[in-house]
Amino acid sequence: MTSNGMGNQKCDIQGKTVNNYRDINCKRTDYLEWQEYFMSVAFLAAKRSKDPCSQVGACIVNKDLKIVGTGYNGMPTGCHDDLFPWAKECDSRLETKYLYVCHAEMNAILNKNSADVRGCTIYVGLFPCNECAKIIIQSGITEVIYLSDKHAKKMETIAAKKMFDAAGIAYTYMSSRTPAGISVWTSRVQSWTRELKPA
Repeated sequence: MTSNGMGNQKCDIQGKTVNNYRDINCKRTDYLEWQEYFMSVAFLAAKRSKDPCSQVGACIVNKDLKIVGTGYNGMPTGCHDDLFPWAKECDSRLETKYLYVCHAEMNAILNKNSADVRGCTIYVGLFPCNECAKIIIQSGITEVIYLSDKHAKKMETIAAKKMFDAAGIAYTYMSSRTPAGISVWTSRVQSWTRELKPA
């Protein structure tokens, strides 16, 4: 039997797994597509959010498929997470998160590592609200890839789409409900955790 555990069998042209073994001499075919990769980065960024209800991340990519900005929903710089409210509902709107939190899209654009983001694509877990739509349009981003449109009937989302249509901003639904990268990353971390546990 060879070192890869496949005996004398050869991998097919596609490099697929044969008899539950992956041939280490053949190209992998189950790698992440670019869209899965960038959406997975957005989901990973979302893990930084302190919001107890909605963790949203964003990833901005240029035409060369290079990441130029990431962000997640959180309090503005200098506004300590413990001093401002995270409530979704309260008697006073001043005691809810909505007047304070910066959305993922805003943070990704403000945190960009290039001169501008004109012509870029933004990947985001949740369809942008009207305020983020304004910032996206003004920044020169030309495409929005999103995973969820759960607020489609809200006025903010309807207004966002109206502005995107008028400004010629493309918005595309990404059909995968769970980016493959997150599943792979999670299972890999779980595997590492098991390996690190003392016997």
